[in-house]
Amino acid sequence: MKNKCKQGINYSMNTMKTNLQILSVLALLLLVACGGKKDEASVTVEEKPKVKLAKVSARPVDQIYEYTATVEAEIKNNIAPSSPVRIDQILVEVGDYVTKGQMLVKMDQTRLVQSKLQLENQRAEYNRINELFKIGGVSESEWEATRMTMEVQESSYNNLLENTTLLSPIGGIVTVRNYDNGDLYDGVTPVLTIEQITPVKIVINVSESYFPLIKKGASVDVRLDVYKDEVFEGKVSLIYPTVDPATRTFPVEIQLPNIKQKVRPGMFARATLNFGTEDHVVVPDIAIIKQIGAGDRYVYVYENGKVTYTKVELGRRMGDQYELLSGVDDQALVVIAGQARLTNGVEVEVEE
Repeated sequence: MKNKCKQGINYSMNTMKTNLQILSVLALLLLVACGGKKDEASVTVEEKPKVKLAKVSARPVDQIYEYTATVEAEIKNNIAPSSPVRIDQILVEVGDYVTKGQMLVKMDQTRLVQSKLQLENQRAEYNRINELFKIGGVSESEWEATRMTMEVQESSYNNLLENTTLLSPIGGIVTVRNYDNGDLYDGVTPVLTIEQITPVKIVINVSESYFPLIKKGASVDVRLDVYKDEVFEGKVSLIYPTVDPATRTFPVEIQLPNIKQKVRPGMFARATLNFGTEDHVVVPDIAIIKQIGAGDRYVYVYENGKVTYTKVELGRRMGDQYELLSGVDDQALVVIAGQARLTNGVEVEVEE
């Protein structure tokens, strides 16, 4: 009986060992299977971004630049006497055309009348002293003093005469009237403003790099927004001799004949200048990328299977192409499609 019990116990223990061994093998197989799947997933290769390329080249490009400015009168004169005095009569209105030398304003003549009377008296005194001086009746110093007094009085009278009757120094148009008849001129604000509008001018600021290229007398196409596509021919009339160190530009005056007087001071103008040609790289406009939050422009340049994010300086836009002033070499390959997935230095796959 005891032997039978021992045999039963031994059998049970052997069975348990066998089961444990089977479970261990199953667990090991499960771990191997899971590990294999993990390794298989980890070696999956990420696909390279696909791009399309274009080869760019340098070519002669017309150096045409547009500048904006406001039309100005060729000459602008403020009409006013030299000292405060009451205005007797203003003879013109805003919009009137006047000629050089035309009478514009009559000022109060009270002081002029007094000065004229004093001058006549002084002349009479000088004539008397002069006759005495001829016969030795007065000294030379007395004669000289009388002559100088008369000349001072003549100068005072002529000044009052000039400032009592105000004449136009130029031919032009009345653009401002600040007083009415009977007002007292305050010594600050002019009575009238006369502007010469045949010709007119615009002043533009040109980069110092073009200082050697711009010439006096050069033709300039000028457009005005008010006249849409109509082109007015102007000429460079003045080139300022110095460069502004703050802006690195110099002023240039452009004169328009304005025979028909269609162009008026204050109008917005666009002047186009041609500085000849220069060899620059030209790229398709679809290659240009604007950096978000900045005004900088970039292109992706392809070389040896990778792309480089390259900053460029734009020149003129010519249809669907841009002139590049710097940034990309001649015969370089640039990305024209697929930029959205790119980063600097990434490897790419080129599509035909």
